[in-house]
Amino acid sequence: MAPNKPLNIVILGGGTAGWMAANLFAKRWASLQVNIKLIESPNVSTIGVGEGSTPSLKHFFKTIEVAESDWMPACKATYKLNIKFDQWSPQSGIKSYSHPFTTQVDLHTSSAFMTNARTRRLGLRVNTQPEDFLLNGVLAAQGKGPITPENFPFAIEYGYHFDSKLLGEFLSKLAQTRGVNYQQQHIQSVIQQPNGNIAALVTEQGERIEADLFVDCTGFASVLMQKSLKAEFDSFSSNLFNNSAVVVQTESDQEFSAETISTAMSAGWIWKIPLTSRYGNGYVFSSDFISKDNAELEFRKHLGIVDDDLDCHHLDMRVGQLKQHWKKNCIAIGLSQGFIEPLEATALHLVQISIEAFIDYYEKGDFSDRYKDNYNRDIYNRFESVRDYIVAHYKLNSREDSEYWRANRNNTHLSTNLSRLLDCWFRKDDFRQLFQEGNFQSHFDAVSWNCLLAGYGAFPPLANNQPGQGDLYKELKVHEFLAGCSLNFESHKSNLHKLLTS
Repeated sequence: MAPNKPLNIVILGGGTAGWMAANLFAKRWASLQVNIKLIESPNVSTIGVGEGSTPSLKHFFKTIEVAESDWMPACKATYKLNIKFDQWSPQSGIKSYSHPFTTQVDLHTSSAFMTNARTRRLGLRVNTQPEDFLLNGVLAAQGKGPITPENFPFAIEYGYHFDSKLLGEFLSKLAQTRGVNYQQQHIQSVIQQPNGNIAALVTEQGERIEADLFVDCTGFASVLMQKSLKAEFDSFSSNLFNNSAVVVQTESDQEFSAETISTAMSAGWIWKIPLTSRYGNGYVFSSDFISKDNAELEFRKHLGIVDDDLDCHHLDMRVGQLKQHWKKNCIAIGLSQGFIEPLEATALHLVQISIEAFIDYYEKGDFSDRYKDNYNRDIYNRFESVRDYIVAHYKLNSREDSEYWRANRNNTHLSTNLSRLLDCWFRKDDFRQLFQEGNFQSHFDAVSWNCLLAGYGAFPPLANNQPGQGDLYKELKVHEFLAGCSLNFESHKSNLHKLLTS
């Protein structure tokens, strides 16, 4: 289906979100009469600290037909197999656990993992460490990368670490080669039609820029959606307390780990992201529980840079989402539509699915707003289900070192879905059956929830009498199976070296 007249799209704001939108529009509608213009203010810099992804970014580049060897070296990127959580639940006796991205190989082991998790909920001593059951966890522990020989019969899913500023620049150049018009202009005002639709943007020089569809990628400023269209915002502050971050870049030790490390601190958590050129580090915290100065000091002590002259950069975060992501003739993408703190690196994933879902609904509605309500409901629910998973990280913590962690654990502002899920787990009911029910939905699947709950050691005390059997990790020889699979993989460093020489 094609529009019955030329379609003019204006994207306001660049950054990764804006240029992802531009590239997806340009690729999907390359053969149609669609004119795409991206306007970026020279006076506004992008935040540029989101440097990790889920496997959806791999599918994004496949969709726009860009090879890893083209973009990864340009963006100092590394592969990402796993997120390691350190010191989130020390009272359980578990110092750290991992949430690996699942692969086709895991179809042979994930059932054993979930069965063991239920067996442990019944009080039996069995292995429930996620990284022992899932291939990417094994590979990350061995320092290996995800690239397989051509004859390896299983698909391997993985994400990336990257320099977000360089990624935005790469996508900008690519989009322009594919016909996207780029202007550096500061928008002075927004003109609306009597029905509330956006008619045009007016630059400081007085140029009037009209379009049929506007895309708001102006970040937390939300210039079009909130300031002009008065779109309502739902804050997540009732159960996601973090509202600030302090970030700094440090030198690389050339280890090139294929995992993000998330370490719990007194009032939040610190990320460590390995790029080929450096480490990206950030402390996400709540300013209600610690001052920015004390947060930076704690951050510097953790990194061992108290006496260094490295400048730390402070950010304010607005965690929540719009009630409507598509209003009038405008959609919001990226920080302008909402933000869930970066604990599971879902930001770009939500950007991508928001754009792709809009394209699908827009085409289905013959390039009209016929399915706007469907879109808004779908994207709103996506944000809510991601929110549930992040909230659970805080609700389930077993730290006793600060009021921050106790307040998170005692927080009772839980969604119905999250309450049902936790009730199922602690009642020792069938977790997989819950996920198979038509009236239960979650962005994260049953395996991911098992990773979180088992990783936190959210289990009852062990039974007094142990039968000494029933541990499927041992009985099915999961270790041997995954160890054999891992022989097909080279080191992460070797994978990165081949990117540079391919």
